[in-house]
Amino acid sequence: MSSQYQTIRHQVMWDRLINVVEEQARTMMRVAFSPVVREAGDLSAGMFNTKGELLAQAVTGTPGLFNSMALSVKHFMDAIPADEMRPGNSYITNDPWKGTGHLFDLVVVTPAFHKDRLVAIFACTAHVSDIGGTGPDPVSPDVFAEGLFIPIMPLCTEGVMNPWLINLMRANSREPAHLEGDVYALVASNETGGERLRRMMDEYDLTDIKELSAYILETSDISMLEAVQAMPRGEWTSSMRIDGFDEPLDLVTTLKMDGEYVDIDFAGSSGPSRFGINCPICYTDAYTSFGAKCVVAPHLANNAAVLSRIRITAPENSIVNALSPAPVTARQVIGHMLPDAALGCFAKAMPGGVQAEGSAAIWNLRLGGGAAITGDTNPDAQKFLSLNFQSGGMGGHPNHDGMSATAYPSGVKAIAIEVTEAMTPMVFWKRQLRENSAGAGKFRGGLGQSVEISSREGTPFALFAAYQRQIFPARGSDGGHDGAAGSFWLKGGGELGSRGKQIIPANEHLVIEIPGGGGLGNPAERDPAAVLKDVVSGLVSGEMARDIYKVAITDDLTVDEEGTRALREAG
Repeated sequence: MSSQYQTIRHQVMWDRLINVVEEQARTMMRVAFSPVVREAGDLSAGMFNTKGELLAQAVTGTPGLFNSMALSVKHFMDAIPADEMRPGNSYITNDPWKGTGHLFDLVVVTPAFHKDRLVAIFACTAHVSDIGGTGPDPVSPDVFAEGLFIPIMPLCTEGVMNPWLINLMRANSREPAHLEGDVYALVASNETGGERLRRMMDEYDLTDIKELSAYILETSDISMLEAVQAMPRGEWTSSMRIDGFDEPLDLVTTLKMDGEYVDIDFAGSSGPSRFGINCPICYTDAYTSFGAKCVVAPHLANNAAVLSRIRITAPENSIVNALSPAPVTARQVIGHMLPDAALGCFAKAMPGGVQAEGSAAIWNLRLGGGAAITGDTNPDAQKFLSLNFQSGGMGGHPNHDGMSATAYPSGVKAIAIEVTEAMTPMVFWKRQLRENSAGAGKFRGGLGQSVEISSREGTPFALFAAYQRQIFPARGSDGGHDGAAGSFWLKGGGELGSRGKQIIPANEHLVIEIPGGGGLGNPAERDPAAVLKDVVSGLVSGEMARDIYKVAITDDLTVDEEGTRALREAG
């Protein structure tokens, strides 16, 4: 075969692998029990070579699970060497330090054999609905109280599930049927990936994928090196203060780029919290490297070679490198802020070339009901735990406005309110974009949301709150304004705390105002036609258009060009 033919053949097979792992992910979504997996796509799926190096990942999923799973497979192979793996076997863990950062995420690894020969390893992760312990409430003193801790161990042997482990997991969950169903979905997902790979190997007459693996990693490394070499060289430091849980925290980042590697270090960041918002280094690595890749090489496929050019370090026993057995159940509170923390350095290295800060950490509507959760003595009150993802606005981009109600950086989808209403007694009375929540700018930030909910049973329910951007909103950049801060309260006027489990009284409505993203650039340089469109759409008020954007709008909703010119000249 000519080298050109072989290159084309490898490229076609590489594209085929992307389809293989995407079908792997879609299988999990089709058969999973939990809405978090089935509806929101809070999962990851990928294929690795026999050395445990990531070759391909599904498009569906979240960076926190993808990139940490890439590290997790190495831990599995340290515990279970490749020569000890057998057909029909699968292995499992939710160890936060060898998995994806907290106990809610189950990682399942399955070796793939072709003609009795180990050819690849498939791995997938799913966020399960409940794993016991204190669940979503980050009040436990350590990880042992947060739920059932499963070390790396066999889940399936020669095609037979481990019944004792399944029984143990069911006995430690408030949602045993959902948990068991999701475990089977994880195994089915990997089996689908293995079957599709074997079919592909038969079509291309392959006995192994070593040559294809080498091509993928070598080609990716060349492309990633070129991308890194195109970046400015030097060292930049940035800091971000965030709400934390009981007190504000500082995230300090130092970026070094030398033409070969992108190094990001968190020296100077706050120490660990006594609450479960601590972030294991695997999750810190996952989200920080994702943020860096968005700037350096957004169009390259994610794999081991690409990730190896981005190196993340953090001091041990800090909020971004929490050591076992620190509580970590809400590690996303910190993890989702890390891309913005990294982008603060890139903004100094590339002025005007990086998006402004966004709302970042998603505003999970983690809700619960029943006597054990609310203390309600009504015997008819429905017992439930529900998770509904809701998101604020992204920061303004150098070429366009920030996206509204978008889960960046997590990438999870909002669960349809009809699904939550069907499975729980909750009713959504309002869910709409929040006027004036976007930070003003030449390119404004994305908008947050206004949400109003109650129980149709008229019984109390609980909200597990661990939100950010209530005290320190998303900052604008290059003259852009900050986004609106978030808040939540009772419609009837009752008081709520700012964090932790909040009991919503019977017959009361909970109102949640989700933050917006920061603006980029001087608002007075925004196209008046774009400001008018925002006013007509109800995204920006007429007062904000006049006072901040310096755009005069007539009563019949047209731009008063002379009035606008006067406003902008007056400053």
